[in-house]
Amino acid sequence: MSDENHKDEYEALLEMARDKTAAGRATLASTVTDLFAERSEVLTDHERALMSDILRQLIHDAEMSVRRELSNKLASFENIPHELVVLLANDDIEVAHPILVKSELLCDLDLIEIIRHRTLQHQLSIALRRSISEDVSTALVESGDEDVIKALLENPNARISRTTMEYLVEQSKRVDSYQNPLLKRPDLDPQLAKSMYWWVSAALRKYVTEHFDIDPWELDENLDTTVNEIAARESEAGIDIGKAQELAKHMAESDHITSELMVRILRQGEIPLFEALFARRSGLRLRLLQRILFEPGGEALAVVCRALEIAKADFATMFMLTRKARGGERTVRPGELNRVLEIYDRVRLESARRMLSRWQRDPGYLDAVRILSASEDETPASDDPEKPDGSGRP
Repeated sequence: MSDENHKDEYEALLEMARDKTAAGRATLASTVTDLFAERSEVLTDHERALMSDILRQLIHDAEMSVRRELSNKLASFENIPHELVVLLANDDIEVAHPILVKSELLCDLDLIEIIRHRTLQHQLSIALRRSISEDVSTALVESGDEDVIKALLENPNARISRTTMEYLVEQSKRVDSYQNPLLKRPDLDPQLAKSMYWWVSAALRKYVTEHFDIDPWELDENLDTTVNEIAARESEAGIDIGKAQELAKHMAESDHITSELMVRILRQGEIPLFEALFARRSGLRLRLLQRILFEPGGEALAVVCRALEIAKADFATMFMLTRKARGGERTVRPGELNRVLEIYDRVRLESARRMLSRWQRDPGYLDAVRILSASEDETPASDDPEKPDGSGRP
């Protein structure tokens, strides 16, 4: 194209830029982006600067529909000024989304700044990118939003550092929605998958054994090692029953009895204090609570923990350590733990609370457990939103 034609064309662009109507802005945006697309290799520095200025003004002044159209067109361009891409990426999410998902011109620093200073919707868009570095993944995890982290885990093209993966595996004890996408990630270390075996649902435990080549005997050995390590850390001094009950009463009045605290006390081998705390937390008489804690099957303990909404991972730890405290049996087999976890999964929260209320009044809890088990097997409906099929099973 001749210099004269170039001059006429860019004078026409400047004339368009003077049209402040919505239609004029839309026409200008379309014309400029088409020029970028068609002539990017032959544009002079002056021409590129002119069109960049026009686009910058459009981004600043144009209405949402025009900015959105600009973003859709520019998202796949590789030859537009970086500052324009950053402007669009920081715009309202309706404008920013295509750029955040598609543009390869955004560097890690740009993305991390947006994660830290823009909205949840911006974070979710970044989690959908075709390629995500370890640093950007870490920033998304640091946002702390469960939906963002789940979207990141479901993105197979996101690179996640070992440290961040270990953190997310640990968090999956508390956040069930992380478990499935974690286990489905091709980069999950088999050792981390094995550690998740003890707190995921029955269906996911089956997935772990089928997809990570884990020998059931190895699980036996790992569990036995874990229990023995915990036993080795037990306190030698201990605490007498009277002081334990006095301390538990004081902590209950201060509302300090948490599941985490009870597990920590149990790990330290302070059995009387653990019993006293659990009795206060559950409202059960101490002698009855002791029978529930140490009776062989663990069914009643599962019901109490379900009624108190104690997390499955904490219940599993309590079950393992109270088996150890009984003496004699040195190992909890995976089949035994699976069975009691399935009871925890199956029992409905409302039913567990009803049973706990009965045990608070009536010490004949063993018969009540059998009645509850029968009623749960026969009742299809569930009040647990995590078990929509009503079976009580994952």
